[in-house]
Amino acid sequence: MTKETEEQAEAAWWSTSIIEMEPGVIRYRGYPIEELIGQASFAQTLWLLLRGELPSEDEAALLDTALMSAVDHGPQAPSIAIARMAATCGVGLNNAMASGVNALGDVHGGTGEQALAFYQEIDGLMDDGAEMKSATTEALDRFTASGGRYLPGFGHRFHPVDPRAPRLLALVDQYAEKDVVSGRFAAIARCVEATLAARKGKNIPMNIDGATAVIYGELGFPAPLARGLFCLSRSVGILAHAWEEMQSGQRNKGPLPRERLWRYDGAGKRSM
Repeated sequence: MTKETEEQAEAAWWSTSIIEMEPGVIRYRGYPIEELIGQASFAQTLWLLLRGELPSEDEAALLDTALMSAVDHGPQAPSIAIARMAATCGVGLNNAMASGVNALGDVHGGTGEQALAFYQEIDGLMDDGAEMKSATTEALDRFTASGGRYLPGFGHRFHPVDPRAPRLLALVDQYAEKDVVSGRFAAIARCVEATLAARKGKNIPMNIDGATAVIYGELGFPAPLARGLFCLSRSVGILAHAWEEMQSGQRNKGPLPRERLWRYDGAGKRSM
């Protein structure tokens, strides 16, 4: 292998179309960073890096709306609580944030991805010729047959109606009227909500995960990116709570006040 071939092989080891960088040069997807600074928002730059092109101002605004709507939900959210506890253990701010983000799994944090995948399943059935209602019924039947208990994106353990969801759906409607998005995923989600209510005999309203999944679907994001985008969104709240806890001066703060111990339900006292 010649020196030139070896250098080419080394350069291709981490080949990427996202960023070009060399001394004095930084370009995101071809755009010089000095041109993006002051002209492209965070949401526009996020879109550019993920999708390869800059979005329209309306597309970026709708993405920004979804991102800001899910930044925080209080210390009862495991990711927030974990970040706050970590912050009292003497770790750095980045460690506290990482601790919280690492708790964003399939149950807490991954529901938006699952909701969007469910909407996209219905969307695929419609592309194959099914009517929306029949496609929704078929997808719900599959979900139930697979052992699913909690339909992702619907219902909330704290809110009878999640106050974020109706507002987000109303904004999707506004952007659909302007032909920024099609409104198809909003219609699918509403059909799911209505069909679910008819089956259960009670309303199970859409939650933040179901509503942001609508927006990510309308904007053309693949389902796995819905989880990544939620992680970015919730990182804002995690950062704020970790920083606030660091200012408290408290140390080694656990999940319960030290005056209140957990319940022990093992064997009674016994002797060797």
